Amino acid sequence: MAKQTFSTLETFLIFLLLMMTAITVALLSLLFITSGTIENHKDSGFPSTQGPTVTQVSPLTSTPEPTLTSTPETTLMSTPAPTLFTNFTGYHIGVGRADCTGQVADINLMGYSKRGQNARGLLTRLFSRAFIMAEPDGSNRMAFVSIDIGMVSQRMRLEVLKRLQSKYGSLYRRDNVILSGTHTHSGPAGYFQYTVFVIASEGFSNRTFEYMVTGIMKSIEIAHTNMKPGKLFINKGNVDGAQINRSPFSYLQNPQSERARYSSDTDKEMIVLKMVDLNGDDLGLISWFAIHPVSMNNSNHLVNSDNMGYASYLFEQEKNKEHLPGQGPFVAAFASSNLGDVSPNTRGPRCTNTGESCDNANSTCPVGGSTMCVAMGPGEDMLNSTQITGQIMYQAAKELYASAFQEVTGPLISAHQWVNMTNVTVSLNSTHTAKTCKPALGYSFAAGTIDGAGSLNFTQGTTVSDPFWDNIRDQLLGKPSDEIKECHKPKPVLIHTGELSKPHPWHPDIVDVQIITLGSLAITAIPGEFTTMSGRRFREAIKAEFATYGMQNMTVIISGLCNVYTHYIATYEEYQVQRYEAASTIYGPHTLSAYIQLYKVLAKAIATDTVANLSSGPEPPFFKQLIAPLIPNIVDRPPMGKNFGDVLQPPNPKYRLGEVVEVTFVGANPKNSAENRDSKGFYWHKGLLGRSNATIEWHIPETAQPGIYRIRYFGHNRKQDLFKPAVILPFESTSSTFEVVTT
Repeated sequence: MAKQTFSTLETFLIFLLLMMTAITVALLSLLFITSGTIENHKDSGFPSTQGPTVTQVSPLTSTPEPTLTSTPETTLMSTPAPTLFTNFTGYHIGVGRADCTGQVADINLMGYSKRGQNARGLLTRLFSRAFIMAEPDGSNRMAFVSIDIGMVSQRMRLEVLKRLQSKYGSLYRRDNVILSGTHTHSGPAGYFQYTVFVIASEGFSNRTFEYMVTGIMKSIEIAHTNMKPGKLFINKGNVDGAQINRSPFSYLQNPQSERARYSSDTDKEMIVLKMVDLNGDDLGLISWFAIHPVSMNNSNHLVNSDNMGYASYLFEQEKNKEHLPGQGPFVAAFASSNLGDVSPNTRGPRCTNTGESCDNANSTCPVGGSTMCVAMGPGEDMLNSTQITGQIMYQAAKELYASAFQEVTGPLISAHQWVNMTNVTVSLNSTHTAKTCKPALGYSFAAGTIDGAGSLNFTQGTTVSDPFWDNIRDQLLGKPSDEIKECHKPKPVLIHTGELSKPHPWHPDIVDVQIITLGSLAITAIPGEFTTMSGRRFREAIKAEFATYGMQNMTVIISGLCNVYTHYIATYEEYQVQRYEAASTIYGPHTLSAYIQLYKVLAKAIATDTVANLSSGPEPPFFKQLIAPLIPNIVDRPPMGKNFGDVLQPPNPKYRLGEVVEVTFVGANPKNSAENRDSKGFYWHKGLLGRSNATIEWHIPETAQPGIYRIRYFGHNRKQDLFKPAVILPFESTSSTFEVVTT
């Protein structure tokens, strides 16, 4: 590889940037908060009880609008299980959905790690969707929760388990509860405890953490309360036109004989689990499909659930007619799978400056390098692409749901262990072993992907370190040991996270491995992102292990982004060429083999009825003090002569179905509010000196009733007088009325 060179100006700018980063890290290390409070700062003025901050669109002639409220969990008492009817075949089934949106302004969005990509409003709400299944006698049960967030953090998992234990005793535990993130890259960050993710989040937001945990708990509580006798059915089918492999060069490193067994370089199969009561009435579904929710790219600033969430929205609206979005009894989760190298941007990567393809080993353009290589499509813009991809998944799931007749029956068994992933001995063959490594990120990690390139001049496929960057790293963070460099070869180590511990460890050592079986269905909870071929090898190995011990023809489901986040899991062959996914395989080249080995232990224990003999493993830490957010709270101020809520841009007098109503108000920072908004499209425009505007859009659906409407805006402004603590004051406003007509 040619040596990278820099001009004097570039070198100075890079040095300046790195020094700023070093100063930022140093400052972060000094800024601590005490966990367990709603707000990170004592003077937040966050009200103890909040009315909804609702963006409502309603006919003036209708009945009063519903009020959406959500109260943070304050009292957790042991709650007995409801009495279960036992004289039937099937499972007790409960479904629940709750809002978990959290902060929608002045917080980084989690996924792209792009500095400055902070939330500025709300496009769609985020939900936690819980599904509880129990055997007829109630002796064994499980809870699967799919959450519209980037990934589940270990801190979140531990806090949910703690609250479940406090409320339900031993009913819901580490072995029978799976928390899975959909992997939207447009959800709020700030809910992690390991330093890499805290830096990427620009601090820890206890407010967002609290609302996410509260939403997860509420969804489980609703599912628990609503349990009823029912049946489960499974169906499978291929989905075309929704995905491409974003690292085909890596995929081609896998043995040709292995690749020849598959017709595509992505997993096209969707698995749908259908839930009905004993009368055949619909209860809910879980769909697992491999696709990255990155249709909304890294230029987006609106909190939303991306393509997976849009598919859930469409399915729930179909089943919950006459209900507002996020309401109604039917719950539809589109959950993540082995999506590591799978992109929804089906038009593929092209150079944004020339329009030429950049589908090459390094994803670079002749002019502009990797930052110009971006994947687009299939729509005209990112919102249109989100809708198209979500529609494809929804339609596929709808057809599979309607034709799902294979019933799932049999015992429910759960197995779980905590494992130190930095020190797993892997049997390669009868004579050779290898070990996993302390965590480290490679050079290509900094390059990003075709779905969101990094901001510096790194490229994918880098297998040789650069003395310039190595020297900067050594000066700021210290030198990586020879041990970690040797273990990760051929990855050139950019950041030796496994050897960094200030202010807290930079990456997790202890991770969850977990399998839950319902008869011939095995749900494997994966703490990261399998690539396509990693997922295929894993499924085959676990299925074969079950068969070895008498459980034949098991359907093995990969549920991704579960319980703790550990980045990617590439195959050994993919690891050798060090594109983004391999550089982000933090435990080294034998990570996949280690996971296969660990999950085979769980499969054997389930098949041989020896789960009780499994050791729990080393319990992960829960850090008490974390880094405070970098974005401060400031006082809100209206313009001279204006008040909060004043209408700056009124609606037109009349609109047709399909048109967009847009109203702008004198606004205040949305993070002052309790994050309980029913929004059709909320855009926050941050100005100087605490001034801001709020624009609310309503895309009038074709199903809307003709009539007279208005837009209502509910907000909260932060006020602080000299030498007095800050207070949060509510305000509300209503636009002038407008008419919706059919023609």
